[in-house]
Amino acid sequence: MRTPLIAGNWKMNGGLASNATLLAGLLGDKTELSAELAVCVPAPYLAQVQSALGGSPVRWGAQDVSAHERGAFTGEVSAEMLQEFGCSYVIVGHSERRSYHAESDELVAQKALRAVTTGLTPIVCVGETLEEREQGATDAVVARQLAPVLDAVGTQLTSMVIAYEPVWAIGTGKTATPDMAQQVHARIRVLIAERDAEGAQQVRLLYGGSMKPDNAKDLLAMPDIDGGLIGGASLNAPDFLAIAHAA
Repeated sequence: MRTPLIAGNWKMNGGLASNATLLAGLLGDKTELSAELAVCVPAPYLAQVQSALGGSPVRWGAQDVSAHERGAFTGEVSAEMLQEFGCSYVIVGHSERRSYHAESDELVAQKALRAVTTGLTPIVCVGETLEEREQGATDAVVARQLAPVLDAVGTQLTSMVIAYEPVWAIGTGKTATPDMAQQVHARIRVLIAERDAEGAQQVRLLYGGSMKPDNAKDLLAMPDIDGGLIGGASLNAPDFLAIAHAA
């Protein structure tokens, strides 16, 4: 049985005061959840989040990690540094990193391996653009993005989470229907099963394309959707918790 994971991606949002309010809102919900809750925050706020969430059921993580262990890589943040701030998760290969920072599939794989090797759980993002979808290339794109990651992590593939984020549905208000999302999630599980049939049943697959309180229940009812990577809705405690309760 895979425990649902609802992970918030704050992106480049937040401030000390607003963060405190948001985190207090998450901790204020005393209803027992069947899903695991996590927030992935900008690096400068990791200390604040660690202080606020330490000892609670809510986990936290970062939005990126260096492929390098240490050295002269100005501006980079290592997996070991994230670990010192109590991170459980780190987002790897988000479409915004791939697009705006030209991250290749191979670099994403190296980052995933660095995270796994250090004891962090990478949330590896894959997904197609609108143009690629209209060309019928969704399966090919997802397979191409995922292959180097599976090659890199090898027998440790159960130590990661995969997030399918259709790029055309991020921040656009558009959302894949539950059936559309399920088709891609099922294909991802098949790709993993080709490497490790037993492991494929353990890896959690998240949907990362504008999941909101009003569509979460239907998306999360799909057999291969094990949670969500939540963007804008994770910045609002009631909305984020509503998604968690839907799981």
